[in-house]
Amino acid sequence: QVQLVESGGGLVQAGGSLRLSCAASGRTFSSYATGWFRQAPGKEREFVAGIRWSGSTTYYADSVKGRFTISRDNAKNTVYLQMNNLKPEDTAVYYCAARRGPTVKAEFREYNYWGQGTQVTVSS
Repeated sequence: QVQLVESGGGLVQAGGSLRLSCAASGRTFSSYATGWFRQAPGKEREFVAGIRWSGSTTYYADSVKGRFTISRDNAKNTVYLQMNNLKPEDTAVYYCAARRGPTVKAEFREYNYWGQGTQVTVSS
């Protein structure tokens, strides 16, 4: 079992920045690929960014490329999502997720473990 806890959400003006953290406990976190997803009211949960268990390769949704950066520190069992130049359309609940194995998937159903989510609100 892996337990995930997100933090770092909040209210920010358009153009601002936030850094989300996802702290993991339980089994060896370095054995899991990790992704960030988000869900806005009335919309499906969508992939934002992912990172392989080694941290060697990262993946991004087109909507966030060049603005968001995912990273991980396996020694601290933590994954981060640095979000810059935020836009009102980035407003959503952001979730951290982990799946067994090295491979990142964009489909949320491929993930075994989820955090409780953290709200990000971007005002215009």
